[in-house]
Amino acid sequence: MTWDPEIHDAPPRPAEEPTERPLETPAEAPREPRMPLGRIDASAPVSGHVPPAESSTSVVDAPEQNWETAAPLIFPALRPPGTTGMRLADIDIVALGEGLATHHHSQPLLDDGPAGLALVYALTAGGFDVIVNGEHLLGWGIPPAELQEAALRNLAAWSATAPWTDEASGGRRLISSDAGDGWDASRILLPDIREHLVHELGDGARVLVGLPERHLLIAGSLRPGDEEFAGLFADFVIEHSGGADEPVDRRVFEIVDGQLVEFATP
Repeated sequence: MTWDPEIHDAPPRPAEEPTERPLETPAEAPREPRMPLGRIDASAPVSGHVPPAESSTSVVDAPEQNWETAAPLIFPALRPPGTTGMRLADIDIVALGEGLATHHHSQPLLDDGPAGLALVYALTAGGFDVIVNGEHLLGWGIPPAELQEAALRNLAAWSATAPWTDEASGGRRLISSDAGDGWDASRILLPDIREHLVHELGDGARVLVGLPERHLLIAGSLRPGDEEFAGLFADFVIEHSGGADEPVDRRVFEIVDGQLVEFATP
């Protein structure tokens, strides 16, 4: 059968295959000329780490080496009876220096505190303390008495603005210090603090004192006929001392004639 143009419609033309055109690519931006390597920037981070800033303080000016820097940072700290160390009263500075070549004097310097407690000296260093030892004393070149005087002077200055908490219930009254700086228990070393507690609590009563931990001094008035209060006070001290990170003593003390002594049950 043949196609007759008068009878048949025109047959469809075969579809034309698309003509491939080359892809048009955008013109490349001109590249900047490569620069030669320059000097390395010491402050630039390496692997995400930035080098620490250089300290402007010389090692010789550090508190461990320089007494003028250390003096305002020294405080006395109470420790439990039986604490071991190098007794400050027995130190001979000359002999200590001569023995430095053959012996390390890393034991803490130790003083006698009230009522059998031990006393050390702490150098505050930000969030922690460094306990003063014989090597510190030699490095500072000072006599033991100068260390003691500086520590008590700093404690008195701090105590002058440290707050008290005062609680009263009926005829019972408690005064406590828990400022959180670490020197609360040490306040009992200051004569004016003992006088303050007697003035506030001693009107016709015995003044009880608890030093369960470094961060707490508590005092209360024990009035005649209220023996129950003494037991409650003792339980409080034992409980807080047992759970403390830096306990001082589980005993109950009292202030007699301006001095701290162990409490004697009536």
